[in-house]
This record gives sequence, C-alpha cells and structure tokens, in this order.
Amino acid sequence: MWISAVVALALLLGGGGFAAWKLDWFSGNGEAVTFGKNPPAPAAAGSSDAGTPSAEAKPSGDPDVLMPTGPKSDFKQTAKLDDGTIIAKTRLTGAKSGFEGDVWVWAPKQYDDPKYAKSGFPVLIALPGGNGFPNNYWADTSLGLQKAITEGVKAGTSLPYIVIMPVLNPDAKYYYDGSDIPGQAKMGTWMAEDVPAFAKANFRTYKSRDGWAFMGSSSGAFVGMKTVLQHPDKFKAVIASGGEIVPDSPLWKGHQAEMDANNPEKLAQKLIDTKGPEVYINFQVGTKESGKDRMVKFQQQYGKGPVKMTIRDIQNGEHNGWHYVRGMKEGSLEWVSKVMKAPKPEGS
Repeated sequence: MWISAVVALALLLGGGGFAAWKLDWFSGNGEAVTFGKNPPAPAAAGSSDAGTPSAEAKPSGDPDVLMPTGPKSDFKQTAKLDDGTIIAKTRLTGAKSGFEGDVWVWAPKQYDDPKYAKSGFPVLIALPGGNGFPNNYWADTSLGLQKAITEGVKAGTSLPYIVIMPVLNPDAKYYYDGSDIPGQAKMGTWMAEDVPAFAKANFRTYKSRDGWAFMGSSSGAFVGMKTVLQHPDKFKAVIASGGEIVPDSPLWKGHQAEMDANNPEKLAQKLIDTKGPEVYINFQVGTKESGKDRMVKFQQQYGKGPVKMTIRDIQNGEHNGWHYVRGMKEGSLEWVSKVMKAPKPEGS
C-alpha cells in the first residue's frame, strides 16, 4: 500500500517533481538542524540576555574560548556529506549593517565530539566569486571545500574549521566590493561585523583574531583580503584565489576617499607603516588563468614587515572553485592552518 501511494504521488508530481521530492524527503534537506550539544537558548522577546553565554556554557581553562552567546539561529539542512556532517542555511539580519541575507554554515565532525565540548574552533569565512547572490557556491558539496578540510584534518594538514558562507552582495545587479559604499547596503559592516557576530552567537569560537580567517575566489578573494587588511585586530589570514587587487565597483564613482579606505594597496601600506599586527595572505592562481602578474606586483611592493605573503601556483589550474580547492589541498590549507589557533581536546 505504501509503495502504491508513492507511485500515485509520482504520477501526480511528474517525473522531475517526484525526483526532487524524493531527494529532499530521503536526504533530510529542509529539516531543522542544531549544531553542538549545548546550543544557546533563544533570547525571550524584550530580553537583555541576547549576546551573553547560556547558563550551561562551561568553557575550558583557555580564556580565549568563547562559548555560543546566542540567540541561536534557525538552521535548515541543505546538504549532508558522506561523513554525516551537514551544511545548513539560515536568514540573518545584520544588527549593525541592517542588511538581511542568507548564510550557510558547516561544522566539522570534531565539533560534536565530547572531547572538544569545551573548546573553541577556528572559523573560515568562505566567499564566492561573481555577484555572490542569491547563493554562495561554497555551500555546494560538488566543489569539495568541506571534504578537503575533513581530509586535511585526517592528514594533519588542516585545522577543523567551522565554515561560514554568507552571500557576498545584496543583489545581482552590481558588485559592492564587500564595502560600505555611501548610499548603498553596508556590505563591509555585514562582512566584518555581522557575520562574525552570527558565528559567535551559534558556535564555540575564539575571542582573539587567531581563530578567524577568510578564503575566497575572484571577487570573494578581494573582499576576504581587503577585510583582513582593514581589520587586522579581528582577522589573521586569508586564502585569496584568482583574486582582484583593487576595488572596482562602479558604485564608487564620486566617493574616492571612501574607495581609498577600502583599497588593499593602501591598507597594506598603512599596516606596514604602523608595524602590525601581522597578517597572512596566501594567493592562489591557476597556471591557465591570468592575474598572477598583479599578485606578484602586490607581493613585491607590500609583502614585507607585518604583511606575510605567498603565491601558490596551481598547475593546469583555471579560474574555478574546483581548481582552487585542489590548491588548498596541495598546500594552502596547511599554510594558513599553521598560523591559526587549533581546537584543544579536553585533557590534552
């Protein structure tokens, strides 16, 4: 009888509709997801407790560990990896930017391991190229970002990062350089303030910049690098793949001073002049794509003092996410992981 009902439903939905229904129904996509064993309780309406750790939170002896501050977000599964870990999505309204957009998240298997229940985890904010709206393609398991991290953890070449994947832009019409362009949505504040605050609300993280890094491709690489250079007190490293070097949004017209304040060349020079803190930039570029000359020039001029920089060639690599993930597996994840803070299991 049950099989007959399924067949009848298939006839009603049509082949394609049935395939989509079956995929979601059996995969768990769309179901509610909770990360961690002791998630923060949602703040009551009008409560002043939002942003403070839950009563159950008992961090380790490391004062840098930040337990989830809450209020927790509502997550829905969008994909499940072979190891049982889940990518989920939520809707975030930035408290400081006022921008509302989708954010995808993934936590490694170690996050739910009881040995790490009192430890913080490093966060990797992953940014897509192009318009980065309405989706973030790093949430697509076919690119293999999460799998690369998992394999790197097993091999001892990567830390078990929490991966946060926000939309990059507020629409598909313009590119906003991940910045607060006058008169436009405050995408710089969204990226540097609201997205990290969201991660802290929902996950065990670190208070210091040692637990915060970016990775991105193309336009997302620019935003990640720019944000690290602009806020070296909050972020420590970036993997910038096939990236742009200078801001180029048409929306900057008439706002030269503001554009300069978001220019990695000027930001790097300022960091050199003020002698720190140190930041780490790992460029990646495929040997079949253009742009390496810009990276080399940037490294020659600004890769000194506190600005630590390297360029990784991806052999036969093109301008796409699959090849950038390959570069990360071949060494970029290990390079960045060496300067980031690792989670510490209990008793170690």
